[in-house]
Amino acid sequence: MGNSKSGALSKELLDDLKLNTKYTEDELCKWYDSFRKQCPSGKITRTEFEKIYSNFFPQSDAKAYAQHVFRSFDTNDDGTLDFKEYIIALHLTSSGKTALKLEWAFSLFDVDRNGQINKQEVLEIVTAIFKMIPPEEQKTLPEDENTPQKRADKLWNYFKKRENDKISEGEFIEGVLKSDDISRLIQYEPKRK
Repeated sequence: MGNSKSGALSKELLDDLKLNTKYTEDELCKWYDSFRKQCPSGKITRTEFEKIYSNFFPQSDAKAYAQHVFRSFDTNDDGTLDFKEYIIALHLTSSGKTALKLEWAFSLFDVDRNGQINKQEVLEIVTAIFKMIPPEEQKTLPEDENTPQKRADKLWNYFKKRENDKISEGEFIEGVLKSDDISRLIQYEPKRK
């Protein structure tokens, strides 16, 4: 009773997640039961995560973006997400706390995990985001952001950076907080139908 090997959520993990997320004990137990049904091993692989993520964007190619999202949440670098990493990911991406979301967004853009973002990393993530935008929606984008390169350049220019400069986490968060345009460029919000 009470350890993850027997199929029950351990008290330690439950207490940790209650303390560090917005979820109640009841919600966490329900999430855990669902997670264990979908992932009997107690872990979700990158491929499984990509499939689940792609279901949210059926009209576009979300695989590359899902890979980056997975990388940003695989905190122990073992190629899987355990329940704790999965819940933290869910919490960060749906939490109302802007600072947490922006810290996560920075980790998403920091592809090489060196604590700074360079222009190539911006282009890599913006390209992945761009692939999620359905083709008919891409046609309606402003001229200065209708390709991944233009969008990355526009984002880079907002930070007033030269080609080989880097952006720190603090600069990134401050820049996004100051500009709705930057916030819009670092994500994709599907149009509501």
